[in-house]
Amino acid sequence: MLDRSAKIYVAGHHGLVGSAIWNNLLSRGYSNLVGRSHKELDLLDGGKVREFFDQERPDAVVLAAAHVGGIMANLQYRADFIWQNLQIQQNVIGESFRHGVKKLLFLGSTCIYPREAPQPMTEDSLLTSSLEYTNEPYAIAKIAGLKMCESFNIQYGTNYIAVMPTNLYGPNDNFHLENSHVLPAMIRKIHLAKCLYEGDWSAVRKDIGLRPVSIVANGQKVIVNSESSEEDILKVLYGYGITAGAVTLWGTGKPMREFLWSEEMADASVHVLLNVDFKDTYDATVKNADGITEIRNCHINVGTGKELSIKEVAEKIVEEIGYKGELHWDHSKPDGTLRKLTDVSKLHNLGWHHKVEIDEGIHRLYEWYLQGICINHQTV
Repeated sequence: MLDRSAKIYVAGHHGLVGSAIWNNLLSRGYSNLVGRSHKELDLLDGGKVREFFDQERPDAVVLAAAHVGGIMANLQYRADFIWQNLQIQQNVIGESFRHGVKKLLFLGSTCIYPREAPQPMTEDSLLTSSLEYTNEPYAIAKIAGLKMCESFNIQYGTNYIAVMPTNLYGPNDNFHLENSHVLPAMIRKIHLAKCLYEGDWSAVRKDIGLRPVSIVANGQKVIVNSESSEEDILKVLYGYGITAGAVTLWGTGKPMREFLWSEEMADASVHVLLNVDFKDTYDATVKNADGITEIRNCHINVGTGKELSIKEVAEKIVEEIGYKGELHWDHSKPDGTLRKLTDVSKLHNLGWHHKVEIDEGIHRLYEWYLQGICINHQTV
């Protein structure tokens, strides 16, 4: 257990996960927290990261910073996803080791598992077959990160723990129409379609005033905001499958997904940070045919152990938002992995269980989204 006076650096403390971990630590009485925005500290710059560690000397580190995105972003920016994530991990984990950090928590993703992994996916299914193509670069980077933690622990006796969360959603989520994950993207698309359906242009302009929308058309990038014409706004939203009468979503809607409320991910993460040591993450009594203890797959899945289809999620969002139009599916677009259900037995055995179910989570997130639009619009 870390002393409450311990200095804890949360890398990525403005993001979905990092901000939730920061708040969870504060709620538990850990107030000696350190965070830097991207403008203040570029984690891709090894020299700057070393200077930061030289100055701050944190006792513990939470590595929640990452370059993330949905299927479209993963397909278009493959080099960015592997290079930037490897660089961030190399810099932060490496400097943590050089500066004698007592405890490190590395956050990955369940996309590390093979596309055809047996369901539900246990930690031992890692590296047993091919990855899903669309997010392979990101997954490889995250696998490298968890193996860095594992290897430092084995060779140097450090105490670095890796957790692999399932699909997350919650406060401070990214609602970018191109780069966000599936659930927040659907919420925003269906919200905008509802506004168009009801002819509420004031609400449409509030939304895109807070989060301007862009699309590339005929080789040119077109950006619309609250000052744009209705014609231009409709053209750009149409490019994302958003009209008054229907919302078109990628794929078939058949893939099954597991969703975890981000504040619960934070609670699980802090639980692991404070209560779980590396020795608790593997069975030292298991040996191979040569009598050698193989220490591997020490990461911990974090999720609910429950799944539902993308189509079911979309229908729940339609019901929550009160949209009266239609849902269409673009079968020409990729579905991604068909199932990604985690086995959370290890996490349960380590003393943590989820509480927030998907219906409550969707309601909470939409309320948060609406509140953010109103608050930010008032301050413009």
